Amino acid sequence: MNLLEVIRTALFALRGNWMRSALTSLGVIIGIAAVIVMVSIGQGTQAEIDKLVSGLGSNRLDIGAAGSFGGGGARVAQGSRYTLTQEDADAIREQIPEVQYVAGSVRGNSQIVYAENNWSTQWQGVQADYFDINGWALASGGFEARDYSGGGKSVILGETVRRELFGDEDALGQTVRLGRVPFTVAGTLASKGQGGFGQDQDDVVLVPLETARRRLMGATGIPAGAVREITLGVGRAEDVDYVQTEVEALLRQRHGLQPGDDDDFTVRNIAQVVATRTQATRLMSWLLGAVATISLVVGGIGIMNIMLVSVTERIREIGLRMAVGAGPRDIRRQFLAEAMLISLIGGVLGIGIGIAGALLLASAQSLPVQVNGQVIALAAGFSIATGLFFGYYPARKASQLDPIEALRQQ
Repeated sequence: MNLLEVIRTALFALRGNWMRSALTSLGVIIGIAAVIVMVSIGQGTQAEIDKLVSGLGSNRLDIGAAGSFGGGGARVAQGSRYTLTQEDADAIREQIPEVQYVAGSVRGNSQIVYAENNWSTQWQGVQADYFDINGWALASGGFEARDYSGGGKSVILGETVRRELFGDEDALGQTVRLGRVPFTVAGTLASKGQGGFGQDQDDVVLVPLETARRRLMGATGIPAGAVREITLGVGRAEDVDYVQTEVEALLRQRHGLQPGDDDDFTVRNIAQVVATRTQATRLMSWLLGAVATISLVVGGIGIMNIMLVSVTERIREIGLRMAVGAGPRDIRRQFLAEAMLISLIGGVLGIGIGIAGALLLASAQSLPVQVNGQVIALAAGFSIATGLFFGYYPARKASQLDPIEALRQQ
């Protein structure tokens, strides 16, 4: 028999007991759908991590008070959270040449008001290098040198804040009130969209660091020259770990910490954070893939079981085929074709259900899901392999039947 005849015969045999065939393919349908959903979630999560890397920068170090990043180090009391100073930032810039950018910063939350419009947002007091470290591009305007040195009352608005306050109106040169202090809009930031942690990166207002300390934090009792965080941009990625060690040693020396004393600061290596999240995501993807593979194996065992039952039921038919000239190879091809058709039909239905399920999860649960052609091709390959692997033994058993003994079966 040629291939077309084999397929036609297999379809005829499956149609003769279509309900059993449909139930048999159900395991493959569930398995393939699970593969698509699980792998799509894993790839979507990895894409979110890649987005996080591009947003934060892999050559970046963040320095804050001990425990401020939720990592190691002793947590300090709320009243002593300012353990870093502008002098620390200047010392890092001068003594560690591998550091390309240094920016001290403070931050807070406040209402910003323009005319009858107001918006609750986060403001940050920054230095000039902050823009390069964080990849901020200016859509218009910008701070001048005297704004940083003289504590000028100028602000740069993120796109969300600009839109909420001004709509289609030009914001440059307008006066806004941040808290109780009037500021002049010196520039606007280009939109960055949603960040790796789901936050709106455009919902921000930037002011010069000295302005923030004098005008916005005077009532909080911030120590003179203190900063809440120092952010570093390292020139080369391979120097990040070395710079981290040097920064920790320099700050311990400047803060007078003795051997055995806990650090009063925390250095967060963005590359290490991202690597940890990537490893966790990869492990999660493997676990999800293992669950989906188990579902496929169960479906494949179901196919093998039903095909073995089919061989037992059709022994006399097999004997008749052999008696009229069909060889063991023809019998093996026929039963293998039936198993692969069951698996292939289940695979096609599973792909459709899997894509629909992944898109439904993305819309209903806001999960990071990414469906692409590689996932679908992988699922189709699994479907074909399942039918081939679990269908071969029943097909081989059918081909080895003795035609005389098969014809004696009632």
